[in-house]
Amino acid sequence: MSEKVFKKKDFLSEVNTSKRVFPKKELAQLVISACSQFNINTVVISPGSRNAPLTVGFYNHSKITALSVVDERCAAFFALGIAQQTQQPVAVVCTSGSALLNYYPAIAEAFYSNIPLVIISADRPKHLIDIGDGQTIRQENVFKNHILCSVNLEENCDQQNTNLALLANALKISSTQKGPVHINVPFDEPLYETVEQLQEFNFLTALNTTKKTTVINPDNAIDYTKLASIWNNTKKKMILVGVNYPNDELNKLLDFINQDTSILLLTETTSNIHHKKAIHTIDQLIFSLNNEEFSELKPDILITFGGMIVSKKIKQFLRTHQPTHHWHIDDKTAMNTFFCLSNFIKTTPTHFFKNFNKVTKTTASEYQDKWLTIRDIKHKKHQDYLAKTEHSDLKAFQQVLASIPTNTQLQISNSAVIRYVQLFTLNQTLKVFCNRGTSGIDGSTSTAIGAAYACNNQTVFITGDISFFYDSNALWNNNVKKDFRVILINNAGGGIFKIIPGPNTTNAISYFETPHNLTAKHLCKMYGFKYLHASSTKEVTEKLYNFYRSSKKPKLLEIFTPNNKNNTILKNYFNYLQ
Repeated sequence: MSEKVFKKKDFLSEVNTSKRVFPKKELAQLVISACSQFNINTVVISPGSRNAPLTVGFYNHSKITALSVVDERCAAFFALGIAQQTQQPVAVVCTSGSALLNYYPAIAEAFYSNIPLVIISADRPKHLIDIGDGQTIRQENVFKNHILCSVNLEENCDQQNTNLALLANALKISSTQKGPVHINVPFDEPLYETVEQLQEFNFLTALNTTKKTTVINPDNAIDYTKLASIWNNTKKKMILVGVNYPNDELNKLLDFINQDTSILLLTETTSNIHHKKAIHTIDQLIFSLNNEEFSELKPDILITFGGMIVSKKIKQFLRTHQPTHHWHIDDKTAMNTFFCLSNFIKTTPTHFFKNFNKVTKTTASEYQDKWLTIRDIKHKKHQDYLAKTEHSDLKAFQQVLASIPTNTQLQISNSAVIRYVQLFTLNQTLKVFCNRGTSGIDGSTSTAIGAAYACNNQTVFITGDISFFYDSNALWNNNVKKDFRVILINNAGGGIFKIIPGPNTTNAISYFETPHNLTAKHLCKMYGFKYLHASSTKEVTEKLYNFYRSSKKPKLLEIFTPNNKNNTILKNYFNYLQ
């Protein structure tokens, strides 16, 4: 549904739409003006009464798009998906009380994934907290462990300068440091009074009065010559890339440095890094290696950058066979994932390699060639096994991933789904995203819908059944694009718990796996999705044939796979690779 139609039908339709109106409350006007001046042009609102001044103001602002999503948890992940794509702050607005707490999963994801999210919560004034008034909780600083900045404004005309400074600081932090901030806004009644003018406030002056921080040029702190002296005299070097936003310049810089045969480049699906001399399927390579081979693979220098690493195997390997030098590149956080971090290089990967490539020299080595040869052997076995594999999770992923059109945005849910996808080399034109900040299954669908909303290209979302049904309220959203496509792999339970060691050794497997007989058919009917389903290799091929073509509705393809065979087929796959 278009934004224009949406606005005509929302809960403010009773307001006289012939002219714009704004909240009479100065504090609400202050918040709205701040968001406008700090270039927040999208605000996701969940209905409520205490946030009415903010709702009216954002809805009527000519430079801000106001979107309505009822479920606060879905709303926050939807906003996160938009911010993930635009790399600009997106605001979410809710009423007071427990509504705010539903934002927490998305806030944690934004915190660990460096996504700018602005949480604006309406609140009761202080004199109504903890006296038994309805919809009141202790909202101030409620996200303290996973937030870059929390501010509590005051509805008092004498506090305008303080509120200005607090707002300016919070919004600047979200934009520059890329993460979530929380702005708590208390309103006393009345809540629905309006005026015809929106005041403008000078936030530039407020910023100038805040404490200035000395910024050190990264190049002054990085001794490239010293790093190069170690690098140029080492014959076994590994570069491992985790979650990374698509970056053509970085790809080219890695193309240059990876010409050195002493370097082995390992990339995860979410890295969006592609190179013909790289290991794109890490688990496929290292799953069956013995101790002697692990010793040979062990790098002397390891460079890492990007977000969370999916592959448990590579984490186990590098923690057991630690490199002599581990350099992590990031402009925010030192990630000591392998417990051997020796250098934290505080800058962006692009900036680092642009300078580092100037001082590196090629080192003669067999390190890269040896492991690329093994990679090619494993890939051939991978193809041979899949050619004779019966219908299953593994086979379905092969078919689905091969079918996705070029230049598509691919969103992937967590748990078993991202792990299956990591076994395949994807089309290099795809841009791949997954909520790996906290690696939770909650909110994956909502994030994908938000990302699709903000993306010009078609978005395809691959998800598992537990993740999909857990976030089924995500479909309760008037902003789902018609070209949005969902591929639901339904194996009737949490298949990951049959793959990982442990759960099957207990007598409580049903409490881990959560078996069910649910289907997405009725959800699709209720929310206006075209529904398709498949239960065999032949049916999957048939249903995928026209699946991505334009349509009047978004589409969902539910692929049913055999719960009692999937784990055996996957285990046999890894045994075949040996």
